[in-house]
Amino acid sequence: MKIKKEKVEDFTILKIKGRIDTLHSTNLEAEVNKLFDDGEKNVILNCAEMNYISSSGLRVFLIAQKRALANQGKLFLCNMQAPIQEIFRISGFANLFQIVETQKDALEKK
Repeated sequence: MKIKKEKVEDFTILKIKGRIDTLHSTNLEAEVNKLFDDGEKNVILNCAEMNYISSSGLRVFLIAQKRALANQGKLFLCNMQAPIQEIFRISGFANLFQIVETQKDALEKK
């Protein structure tokens, strides 16, 4: 898994590439926690190149959502591939997150 971070307007965007499984979820969790510890409020998780997510990965997304809400900010998930969308739907997580088609859509929803 690789994470690329960029700042666009009021959002920090994490572009996630590869698998978020038990082995890699701790790296993503550390990155997410650092963002919010540093005072970030608005985050977009761009999942365009994410090809797998396990339950430990879902837990990290849930942590990110809780941290964003605690900071009175926003968390958007975007560019999810169909198999990842299906995992979110089956697990009930699709109802917990603001999932949009593209990164541009997330930036327009501020």
